Amino acid sequence: MLVVTGAGSGIGRAVARSFLAAGWAVVLTGRRREPLEETAGGAPGARIVPMDVADAQSVSEAFREISRLAGRIDVLFNNAGTFGPRGEVDEIDPLEWQRTLQVNLTGTYLCAAEAFRIMKRQRPGGGRIINNGSISAHAPRPLSAAYTASKHAVTGLTRSLDLDGRPYGITCGQIDIGNAATELLAGLGTDGGALQADGSLRPEPSFPVEEVGRAVLMMAELPATATVNSLVLTASGMPFAGRG
Repeated sequence: MLVVTGAGSGIGRAVARSFLAAGWAVVLTGRRREPLEETAGGAPGARIVPMDVADAQSVSEAFREISRLAGRIDVLFNNAGTFGPRGEVDEIDPLEWQRTLQVNLTGTYLCAAEAFRIMKRQRPGGGRIINNGSISAHAPRPLSAAYTASKHAVTGLTRSLDLDGRPYGITCGQIDIGNAATELLAGLGTDGGALQADGSLRPEPSFPVEEVGRAVLMMAELPATATVNSLVLTASGMPFAGRG
């Protein structure tokens, strides 16, 4: 059983559909039911559980329902996130800063904690947690302090979860993605030119979001004796190495 957060669009939708096509049972979570139903497309292995990752009570109630429906969790893909405010650090509203961390970091923690608890007690025990980081966890884009800080923190959480999960057969890895072709990427204006570190605008290449689904499926289907700690997946030729 796979649980996907933020499954109503973009990367979450691509990952959910990849697993469904491979024969997995998948719980799709997100704030709104309608996009989740669109992702599921009537697939017999799909289950829908609405959830707001930024709300601790919503997460707790959702995972109780997931446990009731599925009985166990083999993989959690922590995907839900937001880009947050755009601007220099002195231009960022503190409430928007807090909201970005609440979704990207605390939401990842809340879902991981619930999955961790279930994985510890299920039999056979163990499981995988895969966090969706970002290449901004390595090098930021300009004017992205809140998002970048949250994704650096997710990396620390990933490493701690992987360490703490060892006694229970729980692994945690992270996929850091650059320029997958989603609706959010189009919103960033990469087709017309993305802001570079030197202040210029430059068109950047992208790659089909379905490839993210294939990559996460590969991470999930490794034998229990192996794990991917960190995977960086970017569009060929994007100026990632030259950022910063």
